[in-house]
Amino acid sequence: MATATRTPPSSAPRTTPPRRPRRRGLLRTLWGSTIGKKTVMAVSGLVMLAYLVAHMLGNLKVFFGPEDMNGYAHWLRTIGAPVLHHEWFLWLVRVVLVAAVVLHGVSAYQLSRRDLAARPVAYRHRRHRASYATRTMRWGGIILALFLVWHLLDLTTGTVNPRGQAGHPYENIVAGFQNWYACVLYLVAMLAVGLHVQHGFWSAAQTLGVTRPGTARLLKGGATALAVVLTAGFLSVPLGVMTGLVD
Repeated sequence: MATATRTPPSSAPRTTPPRRPRRRGLLRTLWGSTIGKKTVMAVSGLVMLAYLVAHMLGNLKVFFGPEDMNGYAHWLRTIGAPVLHHEWFLWLVRVVLVAAVVLHGVSAYQLSRRDLAARPVAYRHRRHRASYATRTMRWGGIILALFLVWHLLDLTTGTVNPRGQAGHPYENIVAGFQNWYACVLYLVAMLAVGLHVQHGFWSAAQTLGVTRPGTARLLKGGATALAVVLTAGFLSVPLGVMTGLVD
């Protein structure tokens, strides 16, 4: 009588198949790359630049008197009515600006850290060809961030403004710039804006693919002209108050 034979169980341990590496999302991949961070810096910088141009043009309303300036400020709060409620448009703009500022600052910081990590030993000789605007981009950004806090406390919330009356921007501007220290802060900040715009606009154009020599020269000249116009436009307001042209 034949007996059935059992196959002894295998003593080899069971192996689990290797896990497939998780695929990173497109946005995360872009954010993790150097070119992605530079692109974020360029786009967020252009968003802030568009706001600066609009803000500068609005500020020039102060030369037309309190009725025009205060009427303009009231109009900003009613844009989109009746679809949008009071100040909804302004809050949308503020949210977009805050996002642009945060993304711009974080990208700049992380790119700076990567640059330092790539060359831990300082260069023996400094590169003298770098423009003054290029060399001052970092501290210029810090000055602008600090000024932004002051500017909001001065002319948005009215916390540090001598008058600080809501709905009367013309009177608040005149009261604010009658203090010499406010004018000095504004002067330093606007010079930093000009330098930042001059280099930042050109850098953004390069990041976004402007490589043709003719176009590059045109944009480089346009960046300088834009920086001069913005700086002069913003500085004209405190100068107007100090000289009595705006009172």
